[in-house]
Amino acid sequence: MMPQGPKDVVTQAVDEMFGKRDPDAVARLVTPGFRQHSALLGDGPEALRAHVAALPETFSYTCARLLSDGDLVLMHGTYHGLGPRPLVAFDLFRVADGRIAEHWDALTPEAGATVSGRSQTDGPTLVTRPGQRATSRQVGETFLRTVLIDREYDRIAEFVHADDFAQHNPGTGDGIAGLGAASAAMRAQGLVPRYDRVHRVVAEGEFVYTLSSGSLGGSPYAFHDLFRVDGSGAGGGFIVEHWDVLTPVPPRLPHDNGMF
Repeated sequence: MMPQGPKDVVTQAVDEMFGKRDPDAVARLVTPGFRQHSALLGDGPEALRAHVAALPETFSYTCARLLSDGDLVLMHGTYHGLGPRPLVAFDLFRVADGRIAEHWDALTPEAGATVSGRSQTDGPTLVTRPGQRATSRQVGETFLRTVLIDREYDRIAEFVHADDFAQHNPGTGDGIAGLGAASAAMRAQGLVPRYDRVHRVVAEGEFVYTLSSGSLGGSPYAFHDLFRVDGSGAGGGFIVEHWDVLTPVPPRLPHDNGMF
């Protein structure tokens, strides 16, 4: 039986393709016109099928978070068995007519240690405030537009809780002070992140994810950010937790779809 909702579609597809490593699942759960945005795979279902067929027996995936918003589904988790270190990943899917129609992703090697002492995927996993979607979306989008795109850094305290802010970026500490210290260290190395545009947003409950384009140290980058919003701060809520993956945009991709 085919799954019904977007989350069901993605959950079944990931289980069959990456859990059971069944390449035949691609024909059942992926559209014929499947569009790929990953920097690692070619376009269309055949490239995905070949990838699934080539997965090693040691491969596995651990999902930390699963969020959906309309036809978009976000998975945040860790891939094992694709290299010497586990890969922390964001995978974004668009579902159409009960099948996966489009995919974006970002992967980074798991850090051995982080400034905050947290891992890149731990923390709250479940949506506990289902009625907070609109607030989370507003806080996340406004923060991105005001602080990161328009670079009004003096307004960060309007959106990020000064003390109760848990950070999962490996090089950044907790609180606004942690953000400031990491920003200063990056500027000293000439690695200032510049956000230019938000392309995709997934909000569910207290979580909001954004896929943005920009640059780091002058090179084009894709920024995948996941925020947790407490829903009670000034202007509707404060960001109290953050996970991310930053990935460079290569000069050539194995398809013509771009990464955004």
